[in-house]
Amino acid sequence: MLPTPPLVAYIGLSGFVLLFLDVCGLVGVEALERRLAVRLLAPDPTEALRRRIDELTVSRAGVVAAVDAERRRIERDLHDGVQQRLVALSMLAGRARRGRPELLGQLHEQAQQALVELREVAWRVYPSGLDAHGLAEALAGVAERASVAVKVTCELPERPPAAVEAAAYFVAGEAVTNAVKHSGATLVAIEVRQEGAAVVVRVEDDGTGGADAAGGGLTGLAQRVAALDGRFTVTSPPGGPTVIEAELPCASRPSAA
Repeated sequence: MLPTPPLVAYIGLSGFVLLFLDVCGLVGVEALERRLAVRLLAPDPTEALRRRIDELTVSRAGVVAAVDAERRRIERDLHDGVQQRLVALSMLAGRARRGRPELLGQLHEQAQQALVELREVAWRVYPSGLDAHGLAEALAGVAERASVAVKVTCELPERPPAAVEAAAYFVAGEAVTNAVKHSGATLVAIEVRQEGAAVVVRVEDDGTGGADAAGGGLTGLAQRVAALDGRFTVTSPPGGPTVIEAELPCASRPSAA
């Protein structure tokens, strides 16, 4: 048979129909396999719900423990720092009233130190500038108050929810505090960026490393992040660098089916 136009069109149409049927068959087989896999291999919905409840129970307990630890730390800071400073200030004021005017300069200096320490405690409780000016300004304040160089890069297209902002701030602030106190770092880099529906906070320092992820401060941060259904990782080999990263979803993740 000669390849006439009607014959070519007939063969082409037949081939297209067969190709369409093949593709439909492959899609149907794939969908059938997926349904069978979900039915046979996926956890039972009741068991998945029970696991989710267990996770939420653990997260709630962790949040309560973290709040209690934070309260104890605030009380310790107030008792050992600000309170002692105010007691000394009161004693100086009493001595100055009894005819020691040369103590007025020392009295003024102690008053200024007490104000600084009280402001530091207030910022650790909750930074007032976070609600008014946003995360970038609050992290800039962390960099200004740190005794080492801190580089802040905050690139967010829009403000995240308040709970996410607060968690990101406390992760960065605690990481900087740990780097200054324990690692001997001279430079800390804070990076905040948006990845999909999550805010990622990454803090890296050039210290000696060896940070203990099970330590009190880092454990509290991990529990704070877990309360938002986020992920928290610490990488700190001996010799450094120490990298702390938190992924904070801006919306609740769906539970596993």
